[in-house]
Amino acid sequence: MSVTGTARAPGYRPRRTLPLRVEARRQLKRRRTLVVAAVLTLLPFVLVAAFAIGGDPSGRGSGRITLMDSATASGANFAATALFVSAGFLLVVPVALFCGDTVASEASWSSLRYLLAAPVPRARLLLSKLTVALLFSAAAMVLLPLVALAVGSAAYGWGALQLPTGGALPAGEAVPRLAVVVGYLFVSQLVTAALAFWLSTVTDAPLGAVGGAVGLTIVGNVLDQVTALGDWRDVLPAHWQYAWADALQPRMEWSGMIQGSAVSVSYALVLVALAFRGFARKDVVS
Repeated sequence: MSVTGTARAPGYRPRRTLPLRVEARRQLKRRRTLVVAAVLTLLPFVLVAAFAIGGDPSGRGSGRITLMDSATASGANFAATALFVSAGFLLVVPVALFCGDTVASEASWSSLRYLLAAPVPRARLLLSKLTVALLFSAAAMVLLPLVALAVGSAAYGWGALQLPTGGALPAGEAVPRLAVVVGYLFVSQLVTAALAFWLSTVTDAPLGAVGGAVGLTIVGNVLDQVTALGDWRDVLPAHWQYAWADALQPRMEWSGMIQGSAVSVSYALVLVALAFRGFARKDVVS
């Protein structure tokens, strides 16, 4: 009796292999997940201590209110400041770590081939791991402002958000604005996430995937500072990384965040497509 390549075991359902809850539970128990959570939780306390040692930062500028100058004005200002100081690098690391450690870690543990022999379809494997990595990345970005808002409110009081351009937003309106900021930060980091994920499918070294994604993100930030590039900087994701500041205006502006989101999502879709295409043809030996 001949056995065709499409024969399946009774009860086998490709969509039921490697459930998201199983992958999420595995990643939640990882030491690096706990370390990331601890760092993001401790950062607001470190900032409060720094302001306590250095004194009130307000009034040190040139008369123009900035997020740093008004950090101790209220809990909302403190949360906005925490996002400002961490958006350029600190929040990049968890995203690169969660997404760059997806497939490469399995390969480094020599467990990838056993997962595929389970059998878990390759597309299903990538989809489950990418989904969980993005969920953990989003959780990291939500954790920081939530802790900062709680710590800042306890230290400086629950009050209006003093805007860098002047004026203030009532606390009830400031919280939705901060939610918009966090949402945009997540979308803007999709480039780093997709880059780390793609590198994770082409290397067996998790550190290489994570470091490569962080390194290329830094290169993008450096290139954005080269004003000689002119309008070419508009196609750099780094050019739009602080477009979320438009949400902290008396009247919120969407144009910059829309352009930045379009650039980020476009790069991310291409990189994820490359990851799925390359991994489907990859000879997995580890």
